[in-house]
Amino acid sequence: MEQTTTHSPSSIFHLLSSRNLLRLLFPGRCRVCQTGYPDGAPFLCPACWGVMAPFPPPWCPQCGRPFASPETLTASPDHRCGPCRADPPLFDTVRAYGPYEGPLKEALHLLKYSHKMALAVPLAERMAVRMAEFPPVDALLAVPLHPRRLRRRGFNQSLLLAHVLSRQAGLSLLVDALQRVRWTRPQIGLDDQERKRNVRGAFAVIQPETIAEKRVLLVDDVLTTGATADACARVLRKAGAESVHLLTAARSC
Repeated sequence: MEQTTTHSPSSIFHLLSSRNLLRLLFPGRCRVCQTGYPDGAPFLCPACWGVMAPFPPPWCPQCGRPFASPETLTASPDHRCGPCRADPPLFDTVRAYGPYEGPLKEALHLLKYSHKMALAVPLAERMAVRMAEFPPVDALLAVPLHPRRLRRRGFNQSLLLAHVLSRQAGLSLLVDALQRVRWTRPQIGLDDQERKRNVRGAFAVIQPETIAEKRVLLVDDVLTTGATADACARVLRKAGAESVHLLTAARSC
């Protein structure tokens, strides 16, 4: 039988201070440009961290999709993008720190697939610059993993990001309210409609009383088509959430 260990966010962050000391004593090489980083910056050099820039305005006021022209919202500040008008998302507001490319993409891959959990802190700190763009919220949640995938990976990268953000913002983190109750295949390689079908019925609110009449902010690592996030928003609204917002580290659309 496969033996795996699942780490809670609190236990993971207790390990990070000692790892930071080791990085100071034994600096590594940047995973992007291969230069050294003697100041202890986790896994990427200061220059590569520095090129990670947030999306510049303008963007769709609802889904946060960047507009090509800065004149787009001049005449109509509340103008939504074409996809939001044609098929409105179930979220009130969506924001991502930056595009899913370059050093940001590499950092997220290292966090998610290489278990470089120390990256959750600097990534969440960058996501936090978007917090002011949301209306007031009462609590944070993370997009959950199915228990089988959580056992295999050992941690939920979205929960790690949400943990840092909740501490910085002084907001409650609802760890168990939203759960993934159906196993689904990975979304990679699926088109928009296949992604929607794949996650249909995959999520459930186990503790509706913790969600009812609350303004909640859902946290995830990457936004692609929004199918997973919309499936989460659907059950959160059904549980009585007053508003549902989404914050991700990156977006590829």
